[in-house]
Amino acid sequence: MFYSGTQCAFLYIVQYTYQCISLRDSASFISCSVSVLCMACHPGCFHFPLCEKAKKCYFLQPNRDTVFFRDGVRRIDFVLSYVDDKDGEKKQERRREFEANLEKAGLELETDDKSDSKDQKTYFLKIHAPWDVLATYADILKIKVPFKESDIPHGQDVPLEWLSRPFRLPEHIMHPAADYFTYPFDKTKTNFFLINNKDTFFPPSTRNRIVFYILARCPYYKEGRIDKDKTGIKRLLSNGTYTSAFPLHDCRYWKRARNAECESERYNLYRHWARFLCFYKEQPLNLIRKYYGEKIGIYFAWLGFYTEMLFFAAVMGVICFTYGVLSYDDNISSKEICDASIGGSILMCPLCDKKCPFWRLNSTCLSSWQSHLFDNEGTVFFAIFMGIWVTLFLEFWKRRQARLEYEWDLVDFEEEQQQLQIRPEFEIRCTNRRLNKITKEMEPYLPVTSKCARFCLSAATVLFWISLIVACIIGVIAYRLAVYAAFASIIKDPMRKIQVVGRFITPQLATSVTASCINFVIIMILNFFYERVAVWITDMEIPKTHLEYENRLTMKMFLFQFVNYYSSCFYVAFFKGKFVGYPGHYTYMFGKQSKLRNEECDPGGCLIELTTQLVIVMAGKQLWGNIQEALLPLMRNWWSSRKGRHNPENHYSRWEQDHVLQNFGQLGLFYEYLEMGDLFLEHFHFLLTCSIRVDAWKFTTQFRRPVASKARNIGAWQEILNAVAILSVVTNAFIMAFTSDMIPRMVYLYAYGNGMRGYVNNSLSIYNISRIPESNMPEDHDYWFDNSTTCRYRDYRYPPGHEKEYFHTMQFWHILAAKMAFIIIMEHVVFVVKFFVAWLIPDIPSDVKARIKRERYLIQGELHNYEVERLKLQLSASFITEPPSEMSLTTDKHEVLSECL
Repeated sequence: MFYSGTQCAFLYIVQYTYQCISLRDSASFISCSVSVLCMACHPGCFHFPLCEKAKKCYFLQPNRDTVFFRDGVRRIDFVLSYVDDKDGEKKQERRREFEANLEKAGLELETDDKSDSKDQKTYFLKIHAPWDVLATYADILKIKVPFKESDIPHGQDVPLEWLSRPFRLPEHIMHPAADYFTYPFDKTKTNFFLINNKDTFFPPSTRNRIVFYILARCPYYKEGRIDKDKTGIKRLLSNGTYTSAFPLHDCRYWKRARNAECESERYNLYRHWARFLCFYKEQPLNLIRKYYGEKIGIYFAWLGFYTEMLFFAAVMGVICFTYGVLSYDDNISSKEICDASIGGSILMCPLCDKKCPFWRLNSTCLSSWQSHLFDNEGTVFFAIFMGIWVTLFLEFWKRRQARLEYEWDLVDFEEEQQQLQIRPEFEIRCTNRRLNKITKEMEPYLPVTSKCARFCLSAATVLFWISLIVACIIGVIAYRLAVYAAFASIIKDPMRKIQVVGRFITPQLATSVTASCINFVIIMILNFFYERVAVWITDMEIPKTHLEYENRLTMKMFLFQFVNYYSSCFYVAFFKGKFVGYPGHYTYMFGKQSKLRNEECDPGGCLIELTTQLVIVMAGKQLWGNIQEALLPLMRNWWSSRKGRHNPENHYSRWEQDHVLQNFGQLGLFYEYLEMGDLFLEHFHFLLTCSIRVDAWKFTTQFRRPVASKARNIGAWQEILNAVAILSVVTNAFIMAFTSDMIPRMVYLYAYGNGMRGYVNNSLSIYNISRIPESNMPEDHDYWFDNSTTCRYRDYRYPPGHEKEYFHTMQFWHILAAKMAFIIIMEHVVFVVKFFVAWLIPDIPSDVKARIKRERYLIQGELHNYEVERLKLQLSASFITEPPSEMSLTTDKHEVLSECL
């Protein structure tokens, strides 16, 4: 049947007007008159079902920036996108089977044709989960839902709360929902729970979690065939059948949603959390958890808590540094080095063969003053303080985490996750089945022989790549040894030949800076490969659950990055200057034939060089990371965001706006934790403060909405941080003992000297210049003799002419004994305090324990009352009607049983 253009428009308007009236949408009702004019302008539209021009006028008028189907009632819980390509037939077949199976699972689908999209080539499949599907899978996943409003009062008002008022957020942002007692959902007991509206009972984060659970396990093979590997949306994404899969943001981040039924939580998060100007404000953790899920919520809770605790460490660090500045003038050692009559009269032995000249001690005047800022009495106190601080941080975090576990219904979550949320990849690749002793059901498992073989291959791969890191570090060390002589030949006399910057550029500094830059480039290159290697070997191990997968990947990546980032720092801290030898008997890296003589430290020690190394590598890493995380995504999405801002809402749909954003993969949060783990080692408080807002901005504006997932803690990072805390105590003790000059100065002060005067002369040994081999002698040594017959070097050895010449003195052994004693005493003191603090502070606050016990008690009572009332109703119903026959009685019993189930 054919219609005129006006009749075609009229029929569309009648249909749309009825929909507007039923939804009470007055704005869309007014737009119907505009649609009439649009359609009347196309009299060539005759065939009603295929009237594309009228369709466009009809569909473009409503607000397309929505999270609902075209009917305005059913919510879009997930979106899949795809495009037609050269391999279209095979992919179309997969999509048909997959979508048919989704509909069999109970999901409702709606497709937007590519002609309705802005690029005219992308199809969008919108998915809605009706109540029956949500209820079924909420029962399977044991999702906790409210059954009674909580009667436990919140904490009392804190005294002087007005002081924190500038840092607080509005109440409706911090506490968006009332507090309820919760219980795992049971489909057979729906009237036990507080279900006021089935459409809004499950929040969007729970809905998209359930739908993704179905998508990850839905097959796309034909009925009757058993192709276990043809299962899940992940494989369809990897083979290009679908281009993306994501849940929708509820609105644009810069303005509220027009539809009153949309929550506009993204807008609230951007306004109160994701802007840098809010850096001093508290985080709306409850809203973050509600919108993104518990796993992301616990990450930002940990990050915020770490920043708060790091404030105290930063204050103590400033105090110790200030002490170094204030005691600047009392640094007798530096004064002696800079004194022309003392340091200027001391001729030092060459630091390398041939190219390095003899040099005056006062040429290191500036570096000795710089070393004092980081190497003083306050440094020892700060090292001890940080050993105790890290214990307090971890213990207080456990308490904070326990409180969040209770408030976010995560107390009993880990067992459920281990038992229920098996990775689809594990189910597909493990064809063997065995009986689970707990559930009494057949489940897939990986044989012990296969598991051992995979573990051995994984361990061998990890060792190989760690060896590659060590090889690269050895190469950088060889560069340092080789290039030092080159810099020394250029900068032979910094005080005399380079007047402008000679005081600041020394061969040691030039070598350290260039080697650190090269090391940073190598680190970035290796990181690119390590990420892929770690994912590959973790996939090869086939972990059973998502939690196990993330924990294994976390351990591998942290091990790789720890060795990668800190190998060069360990070299400077514990190896440089320790195996040098002495003039005439120097130690070489690969033997004397290599001519790569081991490096020496400045007379002020290697601590300032260690600081330089850390600053270059870590600051460069953070700069590069921020460019990758913020600048590049901002430039990439600038045009898309600009298009989204300047396009009318009825032209640019919500799913198209989210489609152009970056995908937040399953391991997206893993990399955020990895970055924070590096910052944990660096303790850069300002960078952490920035990182919170940068991450918040990325999540809110640059990423698609992640699939909500649960986590009761920070996973493997808890154990990693515990191990790092112990390692930090040991490394701090060794740095204070062997890298710092604190112990030799203390031994001289209390055992050998009268105050600190004469310490510099005491710490330098004497060597006869005439006995230096020709291979070690500088090329222009005649210029440097200056009637001097001896040169000095940094060590404690007997002078020439002594019966034990060039052997270590007793002072050397006293200092070594003092260093070992300091390490033992510091470690034991810190560990005793650490374990005492850990024992003293309970992991779970007492009020949280009481709340958990009371909630369990109330749950038991409510369930008992519910079952009693239900039994009364069943018994009363059975006595109202007399059973006419045995057959009817059996039928009635079955009906009652079906109702109860």
